[in-house]
Amino acid sequence: MASTSSSMRSSRSDHNSSIPRASTSSSMRSSRSDHNSSIYMGSTSSSMRSSRSDHTRFSVFLSFRGEDTRHSFTDHLYAALKRAAINAFRDNEEIERGRDLLPEIVKAIENSRASVVVLSKNYAKSSWCLEELSLILEQKKKYNHFVLPVFYHVDPSDVRNQQRKFAIKVREEIEGTKWTEENVNRWKLALREVADLTGMVASGSETEFIAKIVDKIDCELDLKLVSTPAYLIGMENRAKDINSWLRNEHSSTTNVLAICGMGGGGKTTLAQYIYNSNKHNFESSCFLEEVGKHFKEAYGVLGLQKQLLTDILGGKEKIISGVSEGTTMINNVLHMKKVLIVLDDIDEFDQLEILLGINSNDTQSKIIVTTRRLDIHLGFEKLSWRCHVHQVKLLNDLESFKVLSYHAFNSEFPLQCVWDLSVQMAEFCGGNPLALKVLGSSLIVGAEDPRERNSIEETWKSRLNSLCPVRGDVDRNIQSVLKKSFDSLPLACYRELFLHIVVFFIGEDEDYVVKIMENDWHAKDGIRMLINRCLLTVSPYKKLMMHQLLQDMGRNIIREESIDHARVWCNDEAYRVLIKGDDSETIEGLTLDTRFIPKGTKVSSIKTSSLAKLHKLKLLRLKYVILVGDYKNIPELRWLCWHGCHLKTIPSGLLRSTLLVAIDMTNGDLEKFEPPMELNSLKVLNLTSCYNLVSICKFCRLPNLQTLILWCCTNLTHICKTIEGLENLSLLNLAQCKALWKASWGKKLLNQPLFSFPHSLKFLFLHGGNPMYPLELCFSFNGPLYGMNLSCNLFESIPRNIDLSVLRVLNLTSCKWLKSIMNLPSTLEELYTYNCISLEKVAFQSTRFSLRKFDYRGCFRLSEVQGLFKLATIEELDEVDLRHMKRIKEYQDHKLDMVGDEITKGRIWHFQVVSIIS
Repeated sequence: MASTSSSMRSSRSDHNSSIPRASTSSSMRSSRSDHNSSIYMGSTSSSMRSSRSDHTRFSVFLSFRGEDTRHSFTDHLYAALKRAAINAFRDNEEIERGRDLLPEIVKAIENSRASVVVLSKNYAKSSWCLEELSLILEQKKKYNHFVLPVFYHVDPSDVRNQQRKFAIKVREEIEGTKWTEENVNRWKLALREVADLTGMVASGSETEFIAKIVDKIDCELDLKLVSTPAYLIGMENRAKDINSWLRNEHSSTTNVLAICGMGGGGKTTLAQYIYNSNKHNFESSCFLEEVGKHFKEAYGVLGLQKQLLTDILGGKEKIISGVSEGTTMINNVLHMKKVLIVLDDIDEFDQLEILLGINSNDTQSKIIVTTRRLDIHLGFEKLSWRCHVHQVKLLNDLESFKVLSYHAFNSEFPLQCVWDLSVQMAEFCGGNPLALKVLGSSLIVGAEDPRERNSIEETWKSRLNSLCPVRGDVDRNIQSVLKKSFDSLPLACYRELFLHIVVFFIGEDEDYVVKIMENDWHAKDGIRMLINRCLLTVSPYKKLMMHQLLQDMGRNIIREESIDHARVWCNDEAYRVLIKGDDSETIEGLTLDTRFIPKGTKVSSIKTSSLAKLHKLKLLRLKYVILVGDYKNIPELRWLCWHGCHLKTIPSGLLRSTLLVAIDMTNGDLEKFEPPMELNSLKVLNLTSCYNLVSICKFCRLPNLQTLILWCCTNLTHICKTIEGLENLSLLNLAQCKALWKASWGKKLLNQPLFSFPHSLKFLFLHGGNPMYPLELCFSFNGPLYGMNLSCNLFESIPRNIDLSVLRVLNLTSCKWLKSIMNLPSTLEELYTYNCISLEKVAFQSTRFSLRKFDYRGCFRLSEVQGLFKLATIEELDEVDLRHMKRIKEYQDHKLDMVGDEITKGRIWHFQVVSIIS
């Protein structure tokens, strides 16, 4: 029932954050939201191993005695830290002269992730130094602030025991002194504590000693954060679940999470953000970028293994003799240490085995991969890793609007003159962050150039007009990223299948496309492959869907093919091809809709001989095209879609192809359909809205027909009885075939049905026929049905001769005379009775049933659904029924409205009821 399933289900709606109107822009610019969709500009700093804010200003605070080391050791250390890209604070560098030191120092210590305390001979003589030391150690206790003591030509035992140069005492005789008993005791504890920390004692070459300090800081703080793009929007909200998974060791046995999605969809950016936010919670970490690319390079695999081992073990680059040894070493580390690894852009399963190995033991390590493969979990399962697949969410409308604006104007909202154009451009990108970045960046306007600013609206209009989906124009920066998924398809037939779907089958039913494309392009497996590579999606109603940018990418690939295309989809080009009538050995698919021929072009009829010259043609879609000539040499088509066909009957040569799988002649002028020859390959026949169609004959010539759609053939009166012999027919749609019911009147007098349905039938659509007598007198039902739509018909009960034993979906919407539905099977999953205004009771054969969806809106008389609820007046109930609600009997004569109750919503009368759960 997939082809018409929307008629059997309730409508749904997608809620996206809407874009503000241009008129409200001024007020919105003045107030920025702090919600999860707030903007994160620039790279996100990694936090300390704590719960405090991640926004630290400095990496290292230097505490030292100026008169001892300011212009010597500390100066050299500060320069070495700067050369190593470690942001350090020292007082003479960061504080202006004359400023109060203490508040600035407190702020600097609190905004640093680590401190180096240079303990020199006169350090303990300075109350400022001792106060700094106390503050540093306080930060260590509160926030795991790393402290490295450096004993510069002093004995650590002197610091620990406060002797010799580190002996301090109270000096209360000096007015206003800081050397009070309280402070001195606090400082002594601080000196003792810092001396007990693992520190470094100066000896040997000072240059080498400073290098060791820098290495220690670099290793301890693990400052190697990965760069994230500017203008990150909504990242916290998208990272929330993944962060929770990373931080809760006992919440799941899953050690691997795969972030999947289309190219440019933000997978890597999300992984970078998560990595920077969580790496401090692990003993070590590693982010390997573009794994798939490096695997294709000479020695790329060994290089990745060396980088991975060096990052998670620390120290110098590891020496590996071969890939197998590297895999073993990595696997051992993963089970010995708690490490975080991100593998970016995985495109083949063997990359996982080489970089991770087989999971043989429990581990606290966590692994994140980014990939375009939705089936990545299968690769991990082979290696005994448990993997959870997380599909990245594209940006909603408001987020897209803001990203585009930031890249174009460096502002949350665009200029007023291009507000509406910005909305249209953001919609074109379909929430793809890469496309928004590329498009926005291409429209940057210089603030100093008045000529540019004056012409901005014209520039934006021109750019928007260039985004023509029909031409398939895609920015090369976007194209190169999207095309990676296409190039990764392992077989040429999958690539051809993708391009055919782009041109002909977006929005079509999956099963329908599989029937047409299976023999030539292995569509069943190919569609699965395209879905797994994030090139295609299937809607809840089984329609093939594709992101607009991927469609444009596909059209661009076709456009860049040789001059002789395999597919012709632009109306003007298709029209020229058919009018010109040249031979072609390359065209496999062609589509032409004469309603959209460019204005000014005189539309003429097409000679059938032009089609005959397209020798490789397999897929043909014509809309409102007039063909003239004979049909003797029509190519071996697989799919004939001819909407608005002007023919009254089927000419003998039109359906000569022995490989023809599907015919779609919707909105045609056919009066009689009679296949001129046996079509063994035909599986789908669609004659929807052929209003002049009166009869269909000789079904025996369609022995393998599986789907027959005659929806809205309002003048159809005759269906050949040979339909009973179609042993493969599984779906039949006779919706709104009203004349067919009238034709059955004479049969009714003879007590004969019009015809019998074949035993193979599983899905039946008979809605909108409005028969004036029971359905069982019109048709003979010979087998069990899986799905049935009888909506908008006039009967009081379901026909008795229909086998409902395995029924899964039943639609009875707007059957206004229907009073009861009895003996429903336990297999039923979906029941639609919307607006059945006479319906009173629904009952099942068993108290155990599988109902998942039940729409009973507008069923104002419905009082009982067996196993769900029963409505009764309080007056009808005795105290045993009411149990602990006995006092409600006192109100049995009162009248009231039930408010907010779906069961009683819309009922006209005031009444008093109580809901009893059966």
